[in-house]
Amino acid sequence: MKHEINVFDYANDITKAIAKGVLLNTFADGRFNTMTIGWGSLGIEWNKPIFTAYVRESRFTTQLLRRNEAFTISVPLGEYDKSVLGQAGSLTGWKIDKEKDLAITLEDAAVNGVPVIKEFPLTLECRVIYKKEQPIAEIAIEGIEQRMYPPDEPDPYAGRNNSPHTEYIGEIVAAYIIEE
Repeated sequence: MKHEINVFDYANDITKAIAKGVLLNTFADGRFNTMTIGWGSLGIEWNKPIFTAYVRESRFTTQLLRRNEAFTISVPLGEYDKSVLGQAGSLTGWKIDKEKDLAITLEDAAVNGVPVIKEFPLTLECRVIYKKEQPIAEIAIEGIEQRMYPPDEPDPYAGRNNSPHTEYIGEIVAAYIIEE
């Protein structure tokens, strides 16, 4: 059962959780993927409630977002398996089925068609209303390029570590807590 909420009543819970990691879920062409994100924000833009997420261009999630411009955010409440966040952030959807390998339970979304995760019950369903690549050279934080975008770090995915992020602004079209 899904208990509808006012997302801003839970703003403190959501923003605190982002710093520890929340799950961004995508779905396209019959493929589900989830990844841990630690960069994001909740707010209002164009008089709409929004969640903004940042995803590197090289991620499998980006490929799914190009085919279906919708995503869900799954936020833990209370006790949860912290290893899910670690695995969702370090294993790639290019190689594994995260639903099976992370032993998570998917449920149907209420509105946008992107599955939600029962074990991370505070849920935001979003549809992308704006996206823009963030040019690394335009980020005005000293040392950010070397710290977050190292050019020579080895990785099996071409450009993974030095590829820029794309900012995805998603209108929150549904917000709820999954209950037993």
